[in-house]
Amino acid sequence: MNFKHTLTLGLALALSLSAAAQSDAQKSFDQLKTLAGSWEGRVTTDPPEPTVQGKLAHASLRVTSMGNAMMHEMNIPERPDDPITMLYLDGDRLMLTHYCDAGNRPRMTGKMLADGKTVEFEFLDVAGSTQYGHMHHAVFTFVDANHHIEDWTFMHGDQTVHAHFELQRTK
Repeated sequence: MNFKHTLTLGLALALSLSAAAQSDAQKSFDQLKTLAGSWEGRVTTDPPEPTVQGKLAHASLRVTSMGNAMMHEMNIPERPDDPITMLYLDGDRLMLTHYCDAGNRPRMTGKMLADGKTVEFEFLDVAGSTQYGHMHHAVFTFVDANHHIEDWTFMHGDQTVHAHFELQRTK
């Protein structure tokens, strides 16, 4: 075998090993990117929060920064809040930074659960004041190509509010 063939074979092997060795964080991020689009669904909260309970929420997820980040925006009509969440890779970690209407920016680290359908984000730290509370936990569950569930946990002192969104693709 001549040098050119050896080099080509070595390069092909290296590329295939690189693809096979894709990190769990990258696999999770790639799966989250499939959620790009517009979504809507009813929100339920525990304990019930009258200002949002049963209302129709709209979510927009957009892959940006040449595929290196994903922007998540959610709003509920007639509410002034419009939180933005960025999902991205930081080395071999899947990260989420939530730009919260409470005036802070919690960061969470994510991982795909064993079921292969759920990406869970655990609290890492928060920048800014937590005087008005902070987002503490998030879970994205893939149902099918046109349905997914989001669960968000907000903490304010010793009070916890869990918001559950069953979302359906609109575009």
